[in-house]
Amino acid sequence: MKRRHSMPFGAECQDDGSVRFRLWAPAAQQVELSLPEGVHPTLLPLEPRDYGWFELTTNVAQAGSRYCFRIDENLEVPDPAARFQPHDVHGPSEVIDPSAFDWQDETWRGRPWHEAVIYELHVGTFTRTGTFAAAIEHLDYLADLGVAAIELMPVSDFPGKRNWGYDGVFPFALDSTYGKPDDLKALIQAAHARGLMVFLDVVYNHFGPEGNYLNAYAPQFFTSRHKSPWGDGINFDGADDRPVRDFFIHNALYWLTEYNFDGLRLDAVHAIVDDSRPDILTELAETVHAALPPDRYVHLILENERNQAKYLRRNSSCRPKTYTAQWDDDIHHVLHVLVTGEQDGYYSDYTDVTADRLGRCLTEGFAYQGDVSHYKHGAKRGESTQGVPLTAFVTFLQNHDQIGNRAFGDRITKCSDARAVRAAVAVLLLAPSPPLLFMGEEFGADTPFLFFSDFQGDLATAVTQGRRNEFARFSSFNDPAKREQIPDPNALATFEASQLAWETISQPQHQEWLALYRQLLQLRRQHIIPRLAAACKIDSSYQVIENRGVRVVWKFPDSTLVLVANLSAESLPNISNPASPFIYSNAATDDLAHGTLAPWSVTWFLES
Repeated sequence: MKRRHSMPFGAECQDDGSVRFRLWAPAAQQVELSLPEGVHPTLLPLEPRDYGWFELTTNVAQAGSRYCFRIDENLEVPDPAARFQPHDVHGPSEVIDPSAFDWQDETWRGRPWHEAVIYELHVGTFTRTGTFAAAIEHLDYLADLGVAAIELMPVSDFPGKRNWGYDGVFPFALDSTYGKPDDLKALIQAAHARGLMVFLDVVYNHFGPEGNYLNAYAPQFFTSRHKSPWGDGINFDGADDRPVRDFFIHNALYWLTEYNFDGLRLDAVHAIVDDSRPDILTELAETVHAALPPDRYVHLILENERNQAKYLRRNSSCRPKTYTAQWDDDIHHVLHVLVTGEQDGYYSDYTDVTADRLGRCLTEGFAYQGDVSHYKHGAKRGESTQGVPLTAFVTFLQNHDQIGNRAFGDRITKCSDARAVRAAVAVLLLAPSPPLLFMGEEFGADTPFLFFSDFQGDLATAVTQGRRNEFARFSSFNDPAKREQIPDPNALATFEASQLAWETISQPQHQEWLALYRQLLQLRRQHIIPRLAAACKIDSSYQVIENRGVRVVWKFPDSTLVLVANLSAESLPNISNPASPFIYSNAATDDLAHGTLAPWSVTWFLES
């Protein structure tokens, strides 16, 4: 089976063996195709078209040819829609023929969302080799663990040999450090053969600081009317916005069709400013749903600190109108405060009525639904989640941000009691909302996940100093000498320290963690997932017990799920437990019988 997404830009192999090149360059007077290989590099003019487009179809190039665009006889630039950049962001692009890969998963249609258990991984640090091919070797392990999907942090081409991926500048070209296009396709196909969905993290809010040439020939791609943390915003709502919107909409379609990904996670959409209607998020989602077969499961997920529930609404058939789910930072922050006691930064919004906020997350999704945020200086945050199913909120105790944005990349097991972490895990993995794990957490990995990059020169210095200065507002880093101890993002050692140490998994302490995760995920498959299939709206309620414990009830059509938890280091007496047997408990049987919850006790009951 062949898969190809036809795009209105970039290099497209034609059925007759020729290649069509197309570039939007509204600020250019002349564009030439530069084919640098051979003794005498070839220059071929592209014909100007309406609205700033230039186009050429030629038999001189073919699959595998390296090429650039020469702007106004002066500047040579890679193709912003290149499918592959074999020599990094400043090198020539390569013509890729998508039909060269022979897909064997034509019967794969994905998996329904209620089955989702997501495993987030960074390709470069998931294994010592750091390639797509090496990741395949761990797919059997992940399937046996009980996850339903792997989620790749961004793989688009970035400067240098190592990066989190959020500094990408070629959204259609995977980074050559990880492998070639066919290597990624092989990983996805191998995952599908094991019943695993594959999601991709994509970045539509900015381009990285190195290797983006768009301003030189298409400055209309950006606008000074809107600002982002990275400078001028992307022009989604001004003059000449159509090619810009199409660029990102086609990117989503490209990954979902040509690579057969099962879903996309859109990074930090709160940083996208778009005053048009429909906005880019709505148009992108509606276009994806209309373009793909109705019998195929494709899931679009948001990261959105604004808690805009409007993007998560369902239709009368309980299918997403636009987006399937959103990462729920609220429940992470609540559990982190309960487990670690930390109160710095955004955690300060979760230190009051903490157990109440947890109960609200477990029954309504967001803790902040138009509530005042003191961390944001009194601004209101969020929208009501009424009518939005609990399956629309992805929950987690760890992810790349919440680990990597700590000064030393320490995992939660390094900054809290193991009993507390196990209690939080037991809450998340059996609650109705789909859980997400970050690579290695299931075996209690000791390796940190640090912020790393591979910039050079002044940019490298700026990134290193900027990273360290981010922590100046924390009391423990007031001293500049202390901040100098924060690992240098550009040092190779910082990257190497973040690679998972799979060889440690056989050690007893790691086997204990792994056994817990396997047990809980097996219970989720047995008791929770079957009930979610027919439960778009779950009647739920919660009761706070002395602001350190919760009793939560979810009513399904055939049964009632009850959680009783003490998320503190002190016992809770006089607890009323259901008469039904529990499906999981880490509490002593005598304590349950006497209505006492010992510290960090979690018990799940299922009443048929």
